[in-house]
Amino acid sequence: MSSASDTLVIGIIGAPYGVKGWVKITSYTHDLDGVFAYTPWLLGQVQEGNQYVVDQWRTHNKGLVAKLVGVDNRDDAEGIKNLEISIKAEMLPELDDSDVYWRELVGMRVVTDKGYNLGVIKELFETGANDVLLVKANLNDAFGQKERMVPYLLNQVIKQVDRQAKMVTVDWDPAF
Repeated sequence: MSSASDTLVIGIIGAPYGVKGWVKITSYTHDLDGVFAYTPWLLGQVQEGNQYVVDQWRTHNKGLVAKLVGVDNRDDAEGIKNLEISIKAEMLPELDDSDVYWRELVGMRVVTDKGYNLGVIKELFETGANDVLLVKANLNDAFGQKERMVPYLLNQVIKQVDRQAKMVTVDWDPAF
C-alpha cells in the first residue's frame, strides 16, 4: 500500500478533450512532456487500484492531451478531471552523489560553514535568477529571525549537501 510520503505529484488532469476519453494534462515536470516518462500514474487519493497507464499523448497548442487506458469517453474523462497525477518516488532515476532532488532537501538542517544552525528547510522555490531555500529558523534564533531565504547557488552559497546527516552547509551570514 502506498502512502503520500513515498509518492510525488507530477501533474494534474484537466478538462476532457473531445468525446473519446482524451484529457488535458498540466505537467509539473521540468520538461513539459516529462510527465509521460513515468508510468503508471496514480490519480487522486494515493491508494492501490487507481493506477492508470497512458495509451497515447500529444502536444496540443501550448499544452498536452492524453488518452488513458480505460478512459474511453467524455463521461469517463469527466470522472478523473482535476485529479492530481502522482508517481511512486522509486520511479525517479537514481542521482549521483553531487545531485539531489528538491524533495530530499525539505526537512534538512541548514548550518553555516562557521557552525551556526540556521534552521530547517521548509520549502524551495524558483525566482528566475536562481532557486531559493526557505529556511524556518530555530525558535531561539540569536538574530531574531523567523525565516531566512538562502539562494541555492552550488559552490558559492551551498558548500555541501550531506544526505546521510540530512544537513546542508552554507556560506551565509546568519544576521541576513
